[in-house]
Amino acid sequence: MKTSIKISLFFVFFIALAGIGYALYLYNLKAKDLQTVKPDFVMSAIDLQKAFETDEKASSAKYINKIIEVRGEIVSVKPGEKNFLNISLRTGSDFSNINCTFPASSDTTLFKKGNQITLRGECSGFLMDVLLNNCAVIKNPK
Repeated sequence: MKTSIKISLFFVFFIALAGIGYALYLYNLKAKDLQTVKPDFVMSAIDLQKAFETDEKASSAKYINKIIEVRGEIVSVKPGEKNFLNISLRTGSDFSNINCTFPASSDTTLFKKGNQITLRGECSGFLMDVLLNNCAVIKNPK
């Protein structure tokens, strides 16, 4: 074989090996424990919803993929898809809430309609409701 073909095969093999290594890294990556992670923003549910309602584009750039600690009143508790639990927080708007997704293994004794709660989640967008995923209850907010 020609030397140029050998070199080309070496680079293709190296790139494939690097891709496999990166895929294994992502596969084994664990979700952040939001109980211990420092939030990027701390606010009330009302303030978060108003920010998105006022200027969705700027709020999306500011909050999406960020960890947000939110305080608010529980409006509803519903089972969701794939063994998740959906909690909605009151925002003062009749049309929009903060929708928080918890793993089904979460302690549900804290989730009663009307309770005040502080939680931390990763903002994933705004579709009539502000969406927070991978949420964790913060028992002693600062």
